[in-house]
Amino acid sequence: MKEQLQKIQSSAQSAIKEAQSMQALEDIRIKYLGKKGELTAVLRGMKDLSNEERPVVGKIANEVRAAIEKALGTAKTEMKQKEKNLRLASETIDVTMPGKADALGHKHPLTMVLDEIKDIFIGMGFKIAEGPEVETVYHNFDALNAPKYHPSRDLTDTFYITEDILLRTQTSPVQIRTMKRSKPPIKIISPGRCFRSDELDATHSPMFHQVEGLVVDKGITMADLKGTLDLFAKQLFGIGTKTKFRPHHFPFTEPSAEVDVTCFKCNGDGCRVCKGSGWIEILGAGMVHPNVLKECGIDPEEYSGFAFGMGLDRITMLKYGIEDIRLLFENDMRFIQQF
Repeated sequence: MKEQLQKIQSSAQSAIKEAQSMQALEDIRIKYLGKKGELTAVLRGMKDLSNEERPVVGKIANEVRAAIEKALGTAKTEMKQKEKNLRLASETIDVTMPGKADALGHKHPLTMVLDEIKDIFIGMGFKIAEGPEVETVYHNFDALNAPKYHPSRDLTDTFYITEDILLRTQTSPVQIRTMKRSKPPIKIISPGRCFRSDELDATHSPMFHQVEGLVVDKGITMADLKGTLDLFAKQLFGIGTKTKFRPHHFPFTEPSAEVDVTCFKCNGDGCRVCKGSGWIEILGAGMVHPNVLKECGIDPEEYSGFAFGMGLDRITMLKYGIEDIRLLFENDMRFIQQF
């Protein structure tokens, strides 16, 4: 048995010297020192030895185990250093080579125009107000003086969740919420997403963006509305821009108007963008209806106000000459990086 143990040690050490990988060393450890290894098998046979032979063979077996484990440890250390050196050699970095530029994000044209609009109105003393996109029928229609059988209430025009809950069709509910929780003077704009049951085409989308404004205070007149929107148009489209107010009807304002600006492509001479008229419609506006003020707990005999609303998508398309609204929502970087 002594000779057998020495033979195991010699065989193991030879195998360790020839090993070329960490896995090969692990296979050798299992072969000789594992539960079913050759050294373990020899040790199991010690029960057949005499009492005098057993301690002698046990001592030799321990020495053989220690020698094999030492050889394995040394080989693993050398193998790790060898692999490290090879990895360092293969991962050498040439610091003189040009670096790889990080791909930076790019603002969406809608965001760019919205930021510009915000800056203009904040410069005039307005604050930003926000509200939920999932609204109640009350805030979206009733409080805004919309008649019970107004076409916009139909299932074909509005996304209803329940009979009383819907996706807001405009950001006007933010005006209602602001007037109910705040006392005049009020001076806000409310940008955000809106939803209507429109077929998707070059000029319509079931999801779109609006920016609405509201001013309520003592002595507010139509002149204040016209002055505010005229200044806004000049800031956004150019100092030479002119505005035109055309009579219109909105349930929540009285009187109401649609607002046009001189075409910023042809300066009012007439072109394809303005369809030869020299004017482009950009928003709707009017004096806040007394019924809306009353509903929000504001005395229309003491206070008055004006409101306006514009489609951010339309303004963006006009400003940048975009002909298809779908381009704004397709997230094609080739399109977005043009702006």
